[in-house]
Parts: sequence; structure tokens; C-alpha cells
Amino acid sequence: MAGRGTLGWWQHVKAKGGHVAESAPRGTYLLVAEALRSSIEREQPAGFLPSEASLMETYGVSRNTVRRALKSLEEIDLVEAEPGVGWRVARVGRRRPLVERMTDVIVDDSLAVGDAYPSESKLCERFGVSRTAVRRALAQMEGSGLLDTVQGKGRTVRALPGSVGQP
Repeated sequence: MAGRGTLGWWQHVKAKGGHVAESAPRGTYLLVAEALRSSIEREQPAGFLPSEASLMETYGVSRNTVRRALKSLEEIDLVEAEPGVGWRVARVGRRRPLVERMTDVIVDDSLAVGDAYPSESKLCERFGVSRTAVRRALAQMEGSGLLDTVQGKGRTVRALPGSVGQP
């Protein structure tokens, strides 16, 4: 991908020998994702990531493993796919965690305690993320006491942001 803004920091990662330990056949994509995340956060690059083939060679893993790693980084808004071009580091404004942006929906949409929270499909459309990413964020919001889920009725606001965890 030379000439498309390939990250110079990548040569540094590759020179250090980016191979992932072979002792973790399941979840290897998480190790690759963590290595990429660390490199991105340490070097603060902008531009396109190396090709999937280059990542495969560097980490000694399959294309599927590389794709799963990239998808997991996409779900936390660290990288984004650009169809027909490749993967790049997400713009700074998108790096804010999805759960925080979804929590803002309560304030932005002027929702009160007991009001219906938007559906998964509306949240996917609004934030441009997968249903899996939305479900993970919703689970975090439910766990922190912001939302309640009633089977067959959807989610409702249980508490307003800032009031959770306060005496």
C-alpha cells in the first residue's frame, strides 16, 4: 500500500518482529489486535494500515485472524475500513468509546427515567457500527445501572448519566 499513506511506524513494528506467540490457537486475533492497538496508541499515526497480507506475514497468522483483529479494533473505534482502499486509523473524533457515545443519547435525545431507549437497529444506523458492538455497549450500560431491559418491551432509561453510583 505504499503511496497511500502507509504508516512509517509500521516498519518499526515489523523490524521488532511482530510474530504472535503460537501458544494461543484460540483468541490469537485478540493478541494481534492488542499488538496493533499498542502500536497505534504508542506511535499516534495517521493514515492507512498495512495490507492484510502484510499483517499476515508480520504476525505469522491467517487472513481470518487478521480480519477478526481489525474488526475488534473497529468496534472500539480505533480503526475504520475504507471500502476499496483498506484499513486506517480512525479519525480522532471517532476514538471516543461507543458506550460513551451511546450514553450521550440519553442527554442528547432528552430522555427521562422510564423513557424508551432506542432499538439496537436504530443505534447501529446512528453510530455506523455492528449489532455486536451495540450489544456490548448496551450490556455495559445495563451493568452500570443506566438501562433496564424488559423481555418483549425493549430497553428503558433506569438512571440519568452522572447520577449512577452517587449516594
